[in-house]
Amino acid sequence: MPLMQRLWSYRFRRTTLIFWACLATLGGVGLSIAGYSLISNWYLLSGLVLIGLLKKRSVVTLMVLILVMTGVGWHRGTEFALNKQAYLALYGHKLTLKVTALNDAGYGSLSQFSFDGGQVSLADGHRLVGKLQISGFGTNSVLQGDELMVTGKLMSSRGAYQGRMSYAQMTVIKHQPSIIAEVRRKFSAGMQTALPEPSASFAMGLLIGQRTTLPANIKQDILSVGLTHIIAVSGYNLTIMLGASQRLAGKRSKRLKTYMSFGLMAVFLLMAGASASIVRAAIVSTLSIAAGYYGRRIKPLNLILIAAAITAWANPFYVWGDASWFLSFLAFFGVLVLAPLLVSRVHPAWQNMVLVMVAIESFCAEIMTLPYVLYTFGQMSLVGLPANVMVVALVPLAMLLSVVAGLGGMLSTAGAGWLAWPANIILTYMLDIAHLLSKIPHSFLQKLSLSAGKMIGLYVVVIIVTFSLMAKTKLTNSGNITDRKRIKSKELPA
Repeated sequence: MPLMQRLWSYRFRRTTLIFWACLATLGGVGLSIAGYSLISNWYLLSGLVLIGLLKKRSVVTLMVLILVMTGVGWHRGTEFALNKQAYLALYGHKLTLKVTALNDAGYGSLSQFSFDGGQVSLADGHRLVGKLQISGFGTNSVLQGDELMVTGKLMSSRGAYQGRMSYAQMTVIKHQPSIIAEVRRKFSAGMQTALPEPSASFAMGLLIGQRTTLPANIKQDILSVGLTHIIAVSGYNLTIMLGASQRLAGKRSKRLKTYMSFGLMAVFLLMAGASASIVRAAIVSTLSIAAGYYGRRIKPLNLILIAAAITAWANPFYVWGDASWFLSFLAFFGVLVLAPLLVSRVHPAWQNMVLVMVAIESFCAEIMTLPYVLYTFGQMSLVGLPANVMVVALVPLAMLLSVVAGLGGMLSTAGAGWLAWPANIILTYMLDIAHLLSKIPHSFLQKLSLSAGKMIGLYVVVIIVTFSLMAKTKLTNSGNITDRKRIKSKELPA
């Protein structure tokens, strides 16, 4: 059969179609930043054609799928790009805006209250997309959900924010108390009662990503040794929670494990807040749990792309310059795709050793994020790997003991100290390790530079190596399966 005929008659797997659909959606969102609108009827018509071709899963199906999903991503991104242009005429002008606080305010520079503002609207009621960084004075406190009027000069911003306003005059016009937020504040107060500083603030960072109360020197130590991810509410925190639920459930029913996992995830989302990073991790975890419940397994690469496509479609601003979005998925790739390939090549006796696993996963996450960090921030830590090995393995225990300490402070002030001393010991150890490693001369390099071309080149090399390892692993597994079949049929070669 001629090559072209075989190619046109080839039937693609569903996983391959999902891979390209997600990749095309991301590409469409990325290209839409140009702001050019598509003719909506064009890709809608292509979508109708795609429905008729899905069963065939042929080359034509794949081509139409890529075309349609690129159009879907482009159309979604164009809506945001056009709305974003409304900010251009506002930058540099003094404005009065109505915003809703997305988090509790903390003290920023020059003793200003700082918080993220969403649901932004002008004085005439015109809505603006995205969120703003707000810092200023005029009120004693700003709590999550409060509606405020803020007056100040709006300036442009990079990354996840569409603008920033400093030295703003703030007036709270409506309080919207939340039971969950109130419980979170009481738990934080209990933690402060039970633990001394900076252990109390560090514990809240581990549990729900609260960093506003951490002293500046502690933040710098943690940054210098590459441990910022443990105090950022992220997929790692959620993974620990879900792993604990699976171990507690033991060999009980699959339904119970699933309900317990989803219940813990819901509680964690409510307590930690629905920040972008935790929502990304929740999507990945939800897809994994749902697939496991029905006896399916989603390929890690597809899992990452599905989560990336969903979040990019929900908020195209992520693709257009949100560093945390890129770092999250680069780290996901390192831990979920690259790390298992390396683990399969170490001695079987080492594969169950916690320190070995932490070292490999930390190394893979660092390999994937380092080029982007160098390009974006121009800094890197030379002690990140040893710091992660010495600290990260203890994070699950530290989280558990911190929960005990916080509940003790909430419920029993008299006995809080006794309940909190184990947590204080392990938290102090983690902070001391970060401080000691940060004092090593030249361990944290700054003002480095890496061009976009070199960054892309490095990622091309990493991708080539990753897919080479995948091919070798697939070949090895195929050989092992063949050997097992021969052993079963007693047809071992001479």
